[in-house]
Amino acid sequence: MKKAVLVIVVSLVVLGSVFAGGRREAGNTIVFATDATWPPMEFVNEDREIVGFDIDMIRAAAEAAGFQAEFRNTAWDGIFAGLATGEYDAVVSSVTITEDRKETMDFSIPYINAGQVLIVQMGEQGVSTLADLSGREVGAQIGTTGAFEVDKVAGVTLRTYDEIGLAVEDLANGRIAGVVADTPIAADFVLQNENYSARLKIVGEPFTEEFYGVAVRKGNAAVLDRVNDGLQKIIDSGRMEELKDKWLR
Repeated sequence: MKKAVLVIVVSLVVLGSVFAGGRREAGNTIVFATDATWPPMEFVNEDREIVGFDIDMIRAAAEAAGFQAEFRNTAWDGIFAGLATGEYDAVVSSVTITEDRKETMDFSIPYINAGQVLIVQMGEQGVSTLADLSGREVGAQIGTTGAFEVDKVAGVTLRTYDEIGLAVEDLANGRIAGVVADTPIAADFVLQNENYSARLKIVGEPFTEEFYGVAVRKGNAAVLDRVNDGLQKIIDSGRMEELKDKWLR
């Protein structure tokens, strides 16, 4: 995943502040940093607006919990340092919850399992797991969790690629039966890419666990409680599932 490594990016300048729901009120705004280079989770669109699953999610949570949200596009290299020094209140940027990170920051309730999923051709029927492709070839990027998972399944032949995009192209052209990739990467290719959106689909549920959470400064219970309140409300209302359908399925 992108969030497990350092990436060097040029932070885009976004004019003004982006808020969730109305006029900013003093003391009622939570400022979220996000590295908007990771579609479909967070990215800058053609109108230079920060958009994506994480952004829609926080806007919905803010509306549900009665706070306002401001987003700051922040390069991944240094995003947690800025959180620690109080430059912003939270980080929502496809952050994987890990034991190491929990030592230096607090996390919201998990909001998505971004583990490995299976992509197949649109016309494929009766396939929801890797085992359903026994006797066929499945592609994955070499050295990734996805490749390791394919290799575990008896009867399925792993074909590795230097880049996941090459595997997706082979799948679209019928050279292999499936591709395994991280949920956001799969969603970006299948839902957001016009070359593949009508030809490919994601099936089943993630079969590895890599949970994302909103990170806040260690001990900042005031912010954490409000974020959790909003997230829980949109989970309970079904709004979270609607956002997953929009961006990730």
